[in-house]
Amino acid sequence: MNNADLCQFKLLGAMLVLALVSAATAVEAQSGGNDRAPDSVSALGRLEPEHGLIRVAAPAMLGLSGGVVIRDLRVEEGDDVVAGQVLAITDLADLMQAIADEAEAAVELARNRATAAQRRVDSTCALVDSKLEEARRRADWRESNVSSKEEFQAAQADALSIQADCAAAEAEAVASESEIGVAEAALKRAQANLSRTEIRAPSNGRIIEILARPGELVTARGALEMARVDRMYAIAEVYETDVRRVRTGQVATVTSPALETTLTGTVERVRQKVQKNGEIDTDPAAHKDARIVEVEVLLDDPQPAAGLTNLQVVVLIGS
Repeated sequence: MNNADLCQFKLLGAMLVLALVSAATAVEAQSGGNDRAPDSVSALGRLEPEHGLIRVAAPAMLGLSGGVVIRDLRVEEGDDVVAGQVLAITDLADLMQAIADEAEAAVELARNRATAAQRRVDSTCALVDSKLEEARRRADWRESNVSSKEEFQAAQADALSIQADCAAAEAEAVASESEIGVAEAALKRAQANLSRTEIRAPSNGRIIEILARPGELVTARGALEMARVDRMYAIAEVYETDVRRVRTGQVATVTSPALETTLTGTVERVRQKVQKNGEIDTDPAAHKDARIVEVEVLLDDPQPAAGLTNLQVVVLIGS
Protein backbone atom coordinates (compact mmCIF):
# COMPACT_ATOMS: atom_id res chain seq x y z
CA MET A 1 0.00 0.00 0.00
CA ASN A 2 1.48 3.31 -1.10
CA ASN A 3 1.34 6.54 0.85
CA ALA A 4 -1.60 7.92 -1.15
CA ASP A 5 -3.73 4.86 -0.43
CA LEU A 6 -2.77 5.03 3.23
CA CYS A 7 -3.82 8.65 3.56
CA GLN A 8 -7.12 7.94 1.83
CA PHE A 9 -7.77 5.02 4.18
CA LYS A 10 -7.06 7.15 7.25
CA LEU A 11 -9.38 9.89 5.95
CA LEU A 12 -12.25 7.45 5.44
CA GLY A 13 -11.73 6.06 8.93
CA ALA A 14 -11.82 9.52 10.49
CA MET A 15 -15.02 10.35 8.61
CA LEU A 16 -16.63 7.11 9.81
CA VAL A 17 -15.72 7.82 13.44
CA LEU A 18 -17.10 11.38 13.14
CA ALA A 19 -20.37 10.07 11.70
CA LEU A 20 -20.77 7.55 14.52
CA VAL A 21 -20.13 10.22 17.18
CA SER A 22 -22.65 12.59 15.55
CA ALA A 23 -25.30 9.86 15.41
CA ALA A 24 -24.76 8.96 19.06
CA THR A 25 -25.03 12.60 20.07
CA ALA A 26 -28.28 13.01 18.13
CA VAL A 27 -29.79 9.89 19.74
CA GLU A 28 -28.78 11.11 23.19
CA ALA A 29 -30.28 14.55 22.54
CA GLN A 30 -33.50 13.00 21.27
CA SER A 31 -33.84 10.63 24.22
CA GLY A 32 -33.15 13.37 26.76
CA GLY A 33 -35.29 16.09 25.10
CA ASN A 34 -38.52 15.04 26.80
CA ASP A 35 -36.96 15.52 30.23
CA ARG A 36 -36.19 19.19 29.72
CA ALA A 37 -38.57 21.93 30.84
CA PRO A 38 -40.53 23.48 27.94
CA ASP A 39 -39.25 26.79 26.60
CA SER A 40 -40.97 29.97 27.75
CA VAL A 41 -43.94 31.11 25.65
CA SER A 42 -44.81 34.78 25.31
CA ALA A 43 -48.27 35.90 24.19
CA LEU A 44 -50.59 38.86 24.21
CA GLY A 45 -53.70 38.48 26.33
CA ARG A 46 -56.39 40.25 28.31
CA LEU A 47 -57.57 40.38 31.89
CA GLU A 48 -60.90 38.68 32.47
CA PRO A 49 -62.96 37.77 35.55
CA GLU A 50 -64.04 34.21 36.18
CA HIS A 51 -66.81 33.25 33.71
CA GLY A 52 -66.25 36.55 31.89
CA LEU A 53 -68.62 39.50 31.94
CA ILE A 54 -72.19 38.69 32.94
CA ARG A 55 -74.88 40.71 31.19
CA VAL A 56 -77.91 40.96 33.43
CA ALA A 57 -81.18 41.37 31.53
CA ALA A 58 -84.67 42.25 32.68
CA PRO A 59 -86.75 39.08 33.29
CA ALA A 60 -89.10 38.24 30.45
CA MET A 61 -92.75 39.05 31.09
CA LEU A 62 -95.36 36.62 29.72
CA GLY A 63 -97.53 38.31 27.11
CA LEU A 64 -95.34 41.41 26.87
CA SER A 65 -93.99 41.95 23.35
CA GLY A 66 -92.10 45.22 23.89
CA GLY A 67 -89.19 46.02 26.16
CA VAL A 68 -89.24 47.51 29.63
CA VAL A 69 -87.93 50.79 30.98
CA ILE A 70 -85.80 51.19 34.11
CA ARG A 71 -87.71 53.02 36.86
CA ASP A 72 -85.30 52.78 39.79
CA LEU A 73 -81.59 51.94 39.79
CA ARG A 74 -80.31 50.55 43.08
CA VAL A 75 -76.56 50.23 42.28
CA GLU A 76 -73.72 52.09 40.61
CA GLU A 77 -70.61 50.99 38.75
CA GLY A 78 -68.01 49.56 41.10
CA ASP A 79 -70.53 48.38 43.71
CA ASP A 80 -70.07 44.88 45.09
CA VAL A 81 -73.32 42.90 45.18
CA VAL A 82 -74.50 39.52 46.44
CA ALA A 83 -76.61 36.89 44.70
CA GLY A 84 -80.31 37.79 44.73
CA GLN A 85 -79.76 41.48 45.51
CA VAL A 86 -82.19 43.84 43.74
CA LEU A 87 -80.22 45.89 41.21
CA ALA A 88 -83.03 47.75 39.46
CA ILE A 89 -86.83 48.06 39.20
CA THR A 90 -88.67 48.33 35.88
CA ASP A 91 -91.58 50.63 35.03
CA LEU A 92 -94.06 47.72 35.18
CA ALA A 93 -93.71 47.48 38.96
CA ASP A 94 -96.66 49.78 39.80
CA LEU A 95 -99.01 47.98 37.43
CA MET A 96 -97.98 44.54 38.66
CA GLN A 97 -98.27 45.67 42.28
CA ALA A 98 -101.85 46.82 41.65
CA ILE A 99 -102.69 43.49 39.99
CA ALA A 100 -101.14 41.61 42.93
CA ASP A 101 -103.12 43.70 45.44
CA GLU A 102 -106.32 42.99 43.52
CA ALA A 103 -105.54 39.28 43.44
CA GLU A 104 -104.84 39.28 47.17
CA ALA A 105 -108.20 40.95 47.82
CA ALA A 106 -109.89 38.32 45.63
CA VAL A 107 -108.35 35.57 47.75
CA GLU A 108 -109.63 37.21 50.93
CA LEU A 109 -113.11 37.54 49.43
CA ALA A 110 -113.13 33.91 48.31
CA ARG A 111 -112.11 32.78 51.80
CA ASN A 112 -114.88 34.86 53.38
CA ARG A 113 -117.41 33.36 50.99
CA ALA A 114 -116.20 29.86 51.80
CA THR A 115 -116.50 30.57 55.52
CA ALA A 116 -120.08 31.84 55.07
CA ALA A 117 -120.95 28.83 52.92
CA GLN A 118 -119.66 26.45 55.58
CA ARG A 119 -121.72 28.21 58.22
CA ARG A 120 -124.82 27.69 56.06
CA VAL A 121 -123.94 24.01 55.76
CA ASP A 122 -123.58 23.73 59.53
CA SER A 123 -126.83 25.54 60.30
CA THR A 124 -128.91 23.95 57.54
CA CYS A 125 -127.70 20.37 57.80
CA ALA A 126 -128.11 20.43 61.58
CA LEU A 127 -131.89 20.53 61.03
CA VAL A 128 -131.99 17.45 58.81
CA ASP A 129 -132.06 14.88 61.62
CA SER A 130 -134.74 16.70 63.59
CA LYS A 131 -136.96 17.14 60.52
CA LEU A 132 -136.57 13.47 59.59
CA GLU A 133 -137.43 12.47 63.16
CA GLU A 134 -140.50 14.71 63.06
CA ALA A 135 -141.62 13.08 59.78
CA ARG A 136 -141.23 9.59 61.30
CA ARG A 137 -143.26 10.58 64.37
CA ARG A 138 -146.02 12.00 62.17
CA ALA A 139 -146.01 8.75 60.20
CA ASP A 140 -146.43 6.73 63.41
CA TRP A 141 -149.13 9.07 64.66
CA ARG A 142 -150.87 8.88 61.31
CA GLU A 143 -151.16 5.10 61.67
CA SER A 144 -152.58 5.59 65.17
CA ASN A 145 -154.93 8.32 63.93
CA VAL A 146 -153.24 10.75 66.34
CA SER A 147 -152.01 12.97 63.51
CA SER A 148 -153.83 14.03 60.41
CA LYS A 149 -152.80 13.19 56.88
CA GLU A 150 -152.09 16.88 56.22
CA GLU A 151 -149.76 17.12 59.24
CA PHE A 152 -147.86 14.02 58.13
CA GLN A 153 -147.48 15.34 54.58
CA ALA A 154 -146.30 18.72 55.84
CA ALA A 155 -143.69 17.08 58.10
CA GLN A 156 -142.53 14.89 55.26
CA ALA A 157 -142.27 17.91 52.94
CA ASP A 158 -140.24 19.81 55.53
CA ALA A 159 -137.80 16.89 55.86
CA LEU A 160 -137.34 16.63 52.09
CA SER A 161 -136.92 20.39 51.80
CA ILE A 162 -134.28 20.62 54.51
CA GLN A 163 -132.39 17.70 52.95
CA ALA A 164 -132.36 19.53 49.61
CA ASP A 165 -131.25 22.75 51.31
CA CYS A 166 -128.44 20.85 53.05
CA ALA A 167 -127.23 19.32 49.77
CA ALA A 168 -127.35 22.72 48.08
CA ALA A 169 -125.39 24.31 50.91
CA GLU A 170 -122.75 21.56 50.75
CA ALA A 171 -122.41 22.00 46.97
CA GLU A 172 -122.02 25.76 47.46
CA ALA A 173 -119.32 25.16 50.09
CA VAL A 174 -117.40 22.88 47.71
CA ALA A 175 -117.66 25.50 44.96
CA SER A 176 -116.44 28.17 47.38
CA GLU A 177 -113.38 26.09 48.24
CA SER A 178 -112.65 25.75 44.52
CA GLU A 179 -112.91 29.52 44.14
CA ILE A 180 -110.25 29.89 46.83
CA GLY A 181 -107.92 27.67 44.80
CA VAL A 182 -108.53 29.71 41.64
CA ALA A 183 -108.00 32.99 43.49
CA GLU A 184 -104.79 31.74 45.13
CA ALA A 185 -103.44 30.61 41.75
CA ALA A 186 -104.16 34.06 40.34
CA LEU A 187 -102.38 35.63 43.32
CA LYS A 188 -99.30 33.46 42.80
CA ARG A 189 -99.25 34.43 39.14
CA ALA A 190 -99.58 38.12 40.01
CA GLN A 191 -96.81 37.88 42.63
CA ALA A 192 -94.56 36.09 40.14
CA ASN A 193 -95.14 38.87 37.60
CA LEU A 194 -94.42 41.45 40.29
CA SER A 195 -91.13 39.77 41.17
CA ARG A 196 -90.19 39.83 37.48
CA THR A 197 -90.19 43.62 37.58
CA GLU A 198 -87.09 43.34 39.79
CA ILE A 199 -83.69 42.86 38.19
CA ARG A 200 -81.60 40.80 40.62
CA ALA A 201 -77.94 39.81 40.74
CA PRO A 202 -77.51 36.21 39.49
CA SER A 203 -74.38 35.76 41.65
CA ASN A 204 -71.94 37.56 43.88
CA GLY A 205 -69.84 40.07 41.97
CA ARG A 206 -69.10 43.66 41.07
CA ILE A 207 -71.05 46.02 38.82
CA ILE A 208 -68.82 46.76 35.83
CA GLU A 209 -71.07 48.89 33.61
CA ILE A 210 -74.61 50.31 33.72
CA LEU A 211 -76.24 49.77 30.31
CA ALA A 212 -79.68 51.28 31.03
CA ARG A 213 -80.41 54.07 33.49
CA PRO A 214 -83.79 55.29 34.82
CA GLY A 215 -86.05 56.26 31.93
CA GLU A 216 -84.06 54.24 29.41
CA LEU A 217 -85.25 51.14 27.56
CA VAL A 218 -83.56 47.83 28.37
CA THR A 219 -82.29 46.58 25.02
CA ALA A 220 -80.92 43.22 23.94
CA ARG A 221 -77.57 44.24 25.52
CA GLY A 222 -79.18 43.95 28.95
CA ALA A 223 -79.54 46.32 31.88
CA LEU A 224 -75.99 46.10 33.25
CA GLU A 225 -72.77 44.11 33.25
CA MET A 226 -71.26 42.49 36.32
CA ALA A 227 -68.40 40.12 37.03
CA ARG A 228 -66.96 37.86 39.70
CA VAL A 229 -63.72 39.74 40.35
CA ASP A 230 -62.68 37.61 43.33
CA ARG A 231 -61.06 35.28 40.76
CA MET A 232 -59.28 37.04 37.90
CA TYR A 233 -57.61 35.47 34.87
CA ALA A 234 -55.19 36.48 32.18
CA ILE A 235 -56.41 34.95 28.93
CA ALA A 236 -53.26 34.44 26.85
CA GLU A 237 -53.59 34.08 23.07
CA VAL A 238 -50.88 31.53 22.34
CA TYR A 239 -49.94 30.85 18.72
CA GLU A 240 -51.15 27.43 17.61
CA THR A 241 -47.55 26.43 16.85
CA ASP A 242 -46.50 27.24 20.44
CA VAL A 243 -49.40 25.75 22.37
CA ARG A 244 -47.76 22.31 22.49
CA ARG A 245 -45.21 23.84 24.87
CA VAL A 246 -47.89 24.98 27.34
CA ARG A 247 -48.95 22.73 30.21
CA THR A 248 -51.39 23.19 33.07
CA GLY A 249 -49.64 24.06 36.29
CA GLN A 250 -46.94 26.18 34.62
CA VAL A 251 -46.10 29.46 36.31
CA ALA A 252 -46.75 32.64 34.32
CA THR A 253 -46.07 36.36 34.69
CA VAL A 254 -48.40 39.11 33.49
CA THR A 255 -47.24 42.63 32.69
CA SER A 256 -48.72 45.86 31.36
CA PRO A 257 -47.86 49.57 31.63
CA ALA A 258 -51.24 49.99 33.37
CA LEU A 259 -50.23 47.62 36.18
CA GLU A 260 -48.15 48.92 39.07
CA THR A 261 -46.41 45.58 39.46
CA THR A 262 -45.88 42.31 37.64
CA LEU A 263 -48.64 39.80 38.35
CA THR A 264 -48.06 36.09 38.74
CA GLY A 265 -50.34 33.17 38.11
CA THR A 266 -50.68 29.53 37.11
CA VAL A 267 -51.92 27.97 33.88
CA GLU A 268 -55.27 26.47 34.82
CA ARG A 269 -56.66 25.41 31.46
CA VAL A 270 -55.80 25.29 27.77
CA ARG A 271 -58.99 25.83 25.83
CA GLN A 272 -59.95 23.29 23.19
CA LYS A 273 -60.49 25.62 20.25
CA VAL A 274 -58.23 27.22 17.66
CA GLN A 275 -59.40 30.64 16.51
CA LYS A 276 -58.21 33.97 15.10
CA ASN A 277 -56.38 36.25 17.47
CA GLY A 278 -58.35 39.05 19.10
CA GLU A 279 -55.47 40.99 20.66
CA ILE A 280 -53.45 42.99 18.08
CA ASP A 281 -49.88 44.05 18.77
CA THR A 282 -48.92 47.67 18.04
CA ASP A 283 -45.95 46.34 16.04
CA PRO A 284 -46.78 46.86 12.31
CA ALA A 285 -45.01 43.59 11.54
CA ALA A 286 -47.19 41.61 13.95
CA HIS A 287 -49.52 38.93 12.60
CA LYS A 288 -53.05 40.32 12.24
CA ASP A 289 -54.81 37.04 11.39
CA ALA A 290 -52.81 34.57 13.43
CA ARG A 291 -54.37 31.33 14.60
CA ILE A 292 -54.25 31.05 18.39
CA VAL A 293 -55.41 28.96 21.32
CA GLU A 294 -56.60 30.73 24.47
CA VAL A 295 -54.85 29.74 27.70
CA GLU A 296 -56.39 30.58 31.08
CA VAL A 297 -53.92 31.81 33.69
CA LEU A 298 -55.41 32.13 37.18
CA LEU A 299 -53.85 35.13 38.92
CA ASP A 300 -52.44 34.61 42.39
CA ASP A 301 -53.70 38.03 43.54
CA PRO A 302 -56.90 39.19 41.78
CA GLN A 303 -57.06 42.58 43.49
CA PRO A 304 -54.73 44.57 41.17
CA ALA A 305 -56.65 43.30 38.14
CA ALA A 306 -60.18 43.55 39.56
CA GLY A 307 -60.87 46.97 38.07
CA LEU A 308 -59.12 46.39 34.74
CA THR A 309 -61.32 43.90 32.88
CA ASN A 310 -60.26 43.51 29.21
CA LEU A 311 -56.90 45.24 29.79
CA GLN A 312 -54.36 44.08 27.19
CA VAL A 313 -51.39 42.39 28.84
CA VAL A 314 -48.27 40.44 27.96
CA VAL A 315 -48.20 36.91 29.37
CA LEU A 316 -44.96 34.97 29.75
CA ILE A 317 -45.65 31.30 30.40
CA GLY A 318 -42.98 29.05 31.82
CA SER A 319 -40.91 31.96 33.09
